[in-house]
Amino acid sequence: MRSLLERLGLGRRELRAWAMYDWANSAFQTTIIAAIFPIYFQKVAAAGTPGPVATSRFAWATTWSILIVAIVAPVLGAVADYAPVKKKLLGVFLAIGATTTAAMYFIGRGEWLFALTLFVVSNVGVAGSIVFYESMLPHIAREDELDRVSTAGYALGYIGGGVLLAVNVLMMSEPAWFGLPSRDAAVRASMASVAVWWVVFSIPLFRDVPEPAVRIADARRGPAIDLTGALRRVAGTLQELRRYKQAFLLLVAFLLYNDGIQTIIRMATTYGTEIGLDDNAMIVALLVTQFIGVPFAFLFGMFAHRIGAKPAIFVGLVAYAIITCLGYFMRTSTQFFALAVMVGMVQGGTQALSRSLFASMIPKQKSSEFFAFFGVFERYAGILGPALFAWVVAHSGSSRNAILSVLAFFVIGGALLTAVDVVEGRRAAREGERLLTVNG
Repeated sequence: MRSLLERLGLGRRELRAWAMYDWANSAFQTTIIAAIFPIYFQKVAAAGTPGPVATSRFAWATTWSILIVAIVAPVLGAVADYAPVKKKLLGVFLAIGATTTAAMYFIGRGEWLFALTLFVVSNVGVAGSIVFYESMLPHIAREDELDRVSTAGYALGYIGGGVLLAVNVLMMSEPAWFGLPSRDAAVRASMASVAVWWVVFSIPLFRDVPEPAVRIADARRGPAIDLTGALRRVAGTLQELRRYKQAFLLLVAFLLYNDGIQTIIRMATTYGTEIGLDDNAMIVALLVTQFIGVPFAFLFGMFAHRIGAKPAIFVGLVAYAIITCLGYFMRTSTQFFALAVMVGMVQGGTQALSRSLFASMIPKQKSSEFFAFFGVFERYAGILGPALFAWVVAHSGSSRNAILSVLAFFVIGGALLTAVDVVEGRRAAREGERLLTVNG
């Protein structure tokens, strides 16, 4: 059993505890972002509002939450690299996100402003916590473990998000089994259940993952949060990106091809509606994607251990290009579900290996700062693709053309990825660690 866990990237207690946070927060990704909240907002919270207006408001709320995290995360990341507060800041964002998610139970009919306020704040909470969660990866995993540990986290995230979503579907189908008076109460309870799930399964991380050490010189300054100093360090980090050119190039490539991935995730249910799938069918398709993703996330980690993370990411991008082309010709529900299976096979592995490859090309002492920028690039990926999608629909009158336009993100992102010199990037990171240790 221990040998199997080691091959999966879960061989030590702290690695398992770290990966469990993916299990914990992925419930928010599935139930709140992808499945139940968007439908509830459209049909209940925004009841009486014209469809296009409700959709526009929802899109703007998503954009604002992304922008807030993009502004705040690099500053807090700089703070966390200069004081031993990664777990504390993760806990703060967790508390904010879980509290506002639990409050979604009280969203009533027509209360669209209340619903979107909770949605924005809870999105900031989950995105902010992930910055500090991901920044711990290079501190707890050896360089030869990074790919497997990262993909193990994504795999557990698939399981956690899928299990709670399956329970939520059962709650909505049979509310009486759970002591709930109606389907509406079951939907609201499903959203609130995410907060409980998120908090409970975060306990292993706080209990078993040690707070990453900071440089001696910075530890002497104490844990006080100096935002002015943090802003100066953010500016300094931007300048340092010139020293870690390969990591920066990977960030740009990731921004582009992850934009394609995020567009497929966000637009899947919209396109499914066009071909006649009902709400339950779309949720089932998402469940299929979640559970198919579990074994394939682990397989991608093992695959990368054999051929390297960069070639394995290319395999995922080729698969996404094929999915995009097939999506152009998709006309039936059977084809929709087939594409959901294909997405599940490559989604977690591609994103996880991008995370671990980036972790291997940055100095450990500045992991929070650099992962804050990784998070910014990751979040901005949720804007460009849907914007291009909308523009193509408006100018061509065809959503099929819009789907095909997503192919550009995988082609251009893949082309930039070819230019990333992984060996040079890792050499520069280790040299940076040495200099920071000497100077600290």
